[in-house]
Amino acid sequence: MSALLEQLARRQLLWQGNSCQAAYQAVPSGYPELDQQLAGGFPASGLIELQTQLGIGELRLLLPYLQQQHSSGRLLVLISPPAMPCADMLCAAGITLSQLVIVTPKTGKEALWAAEQCLQSGCCASVLLWQAGLKLAQARRLQLAAEQGAASLVLLRRPATGLSLPVNLSLELKPHRQGLQLSVHKRKGGWPGSAFVLDMRSRWPALCFAEDAAELPQRKAG
Repeated sequence: MSALLEQLARRQLLWQGNSCQAAYQAVPSGYPELDQQLAGGFPASGLIELQTQLGIGELRLLLPYLQQQHSSGRLLVLISPPAMPCADMLCAAGITLSQLVIVTPKTGKEALWAAEQCLQSGCCASVLLWQAGLKLAQARRLQLAAEQGAASLVLLRRPATGLSLPVNLSLELKPHRQGLQLSVHKRKGGWPGSAFVLDMRSRWPALCFAEDAAELPQRKAG
């Protein structure tokens, strides 16, 4: 029995209640209120699931984290993005385009293979994968590849029901007038949390509605 526990611990599939901090190595998200909810920020490695509709600000949410992840010189990889990302926006967020790789596989199977190869190569800091469906066995393979390469995989997919995946962090995103409404469904070394609003107006003022933008200077002055 002890041998099995040691094997699970080596694969980071087991954590003790008195060692939550050791089980979760965080990178600041760029949003202090989100870092407080996540005990420091997004995971430095492993699987991150974002259940989200497309185009509601999910990439803007990730940009500060991704910039820190690949600042060491390792690659940022986007696999099967639904649209070509804006180079100007990425540069403004501090993303070095020479360290960005965009992969457009023809099938979901090819996308999973590309993600696994990138993660375990050790050359990539983070991989973003847009994938509609993922089986438990596939998620475990990607988790192991991320651990081998000390990388993070951000899985972006539409909100799903059913059996949860073995991920380090699972967030559900919904649009909100001030930015995003987030729900923490799962967090390694911690507990799920209730929904909260992430105010993104100071970093992305273009997300505001006209009446919200008019109120923003008054709130800052007060």
